[in-house]
This record gives sequence, structure tokens and C-alpha cells, in this order.
Amino acid sequence: MRWNLEWLRTFKAIYETGTLSAAAHELFISQPGVSLHLNSLEAFTGHKLFDRSARKMVPTEKGKILYNFILDPLKKMEDAEQHFHKRAQDQRATISVGMCFETFQYTLEEHIASLPFNLIISFGEYPKMQHDLDNGLLDLIITPQKGNQQNLDYQPFSKERIVLIAGSQTDTSAVAALLTAGKTMEAADILKQQLWYSTTADMDHLKNFWLKHFGVHPDFSPNYIVPNISSIIRCLSDGDGYSVVPDFLCSEALASGKIKMIWEGRTPLENTLYFGTRKKTMYQKEITQLEKLLVNKWEREEAR
Repeated sequence: MRWNLEWLRTFKAIYETGTLSAAAHELFISQPGVSLHLNSLEAFTGHKLFDRSARKMVPTEKGKILYNFILDPLKKMEDAEQHFHKRAQDQRATISVGMCFETFQYTLEEHIASLPFNLIISFGEYPKMQHDLDNGLLDLIITPQKGNQQNLDYQPFSKERIVLIAGSQTDTSAVAALLTAGKTMEAADILKQQLWYSTTADMDHLKNFWLKHFGVHPDFSPNYIVPNISSIIRCLSDGDGYSVVPDFLCSEALASGKIKMIWEGRTPLENTLYFGTRKKTMYQKEITQLEKLLVNKWEREEAR
């Protein structure tokens, strides 16, 4: 195991500023991220590097020794970084964004080549995205879930409606008639006997839809578990079966007649979508540009 250069940068910032919060401000990362770096460095060295008090981080003897060892090498590396960065042809910022795979395909993929900065897209579960955003590993996340981290800010920008769809070759007449007549439980009984598609990562859409509109947990398992919602749409296109998905992800397939909209529910199930960012960031210009692209995409879709 080798130590991480960022641990040393964080250690130096804590040593020179005297507090975790001041170090976090200087490094443009969260205070929990600073603590994580320090804890990792202390675990690696096997020594306590600071005595923690209410107002100040006081370096221990081992901390003072380490600081004296790394001060000059870090200064030389920072000087070299600044020197060569100024002369580099590519001075583009690099922005890391967390979102679900389908949202990326639907919103940002077509704009990648035109962005004036580097972009790294991460896919994963929303709690992990929030954790990575808070620790400085991501700069922006698109999420239907708000976290409670004090360092993060969530701004609503759109909604997604969770709907019941079927392949165009599916015989939906009996289900549609029952739903139109308000006989939801009878419709549910028929639906449970049909072919169902879901994804490996997210069963919440099906569970929440079933709970809201039928009042019970779904007591059946999908027949086909596929990698993502885009796979569901492709499998259902001109085929047979049902699924529950966000409306904006299936709008093109609906418009082309490859799948059918079966039901939105009496009161549609909607999730608010948020931009999640750190309250302090050095990439506000780039983040704002990404947010505008996403908002414009949703507004165009809503205007259809």
C-alpha cells in the first residue's frame, strides 16, 4: 500500500490553516472529505498527527516531523504543476458528474463533443453519488433523492412521472378496460400474470408504483432482469410484456409506436429531480453550463 498525494496535500492544508473547515475551504472539498484524508494518512503512518481540540488542530511531534519532511517536496511539485500547466495546450477544466446511465444517454450524450471542458461521467446508486459529491470526487449529480449533508446544495429542476408501459404487441385490452372502470385490484391480478421487465439496479420504480396505485407491495418477481431502462425499452419495442419506467425515458419509443402507454394512475407518481452540488466549488461556470443543457432538454420534451 502506498500513500496518496492528496492525503499529504490535505495534511499540509490542515497544518497551515489550523482547522478542518479552513482546510476544506482552501482545497474546495468537504470537511468530511478532509477528515477522511487525514484518517487515511494516520492509519497509513500508524501515528496520530494532530491533537484535536474544539478550536484548533494542534500538530503532534510526529505531525511536525512529517510536515518538515514533505514541505519542500510538495512545494516543488506544486511549482512544477503550475509551471507546466501554464504551458500546456490543454488547459480545460475537468468536471465529474454522477447520474443514472439512462439520464446520460437522454440528456448529455449528444452534447459531449461540443463541451469546452473535460467530462467524466460516473454511474451508480444515488447514496453513493451523494457521498462522492460530498467528498469532492464528483462536482455535480442528477438525483431524485436529497441527502442531508450540510456541505451540499440541492436545486429542483424537473420532474419524472413513473408510468406503466407495454410492448406494442401486448394484448392490453382487458387490463385497460378494468383500469378505465376503476377496478384497479382486478387489473392488478391480471397484470401479475403477465411478462415483466425490470433492471438489475433499481426495483424502486415498480415497488413505489404498485404501492401508490394498488396499495400493496408487488408480490411477484419480474421475468426478465436487464442492465438498464434503455434495455427494457429495446426489449419491449414491437414485443410483448410490461414494465414501469420514468416517462421521459420512453417518450421516443411511445411516439414511434414501438411501446404503448397503459396507465399513469389516478394521481400520477412523480419524482422531483435535483441538481446536487457542493456549496463551494471552483467549477461553477462549467456546472452552470451543464445545468442549462439539462434544463433545455427537459423543457423541449415537456413542450412536445
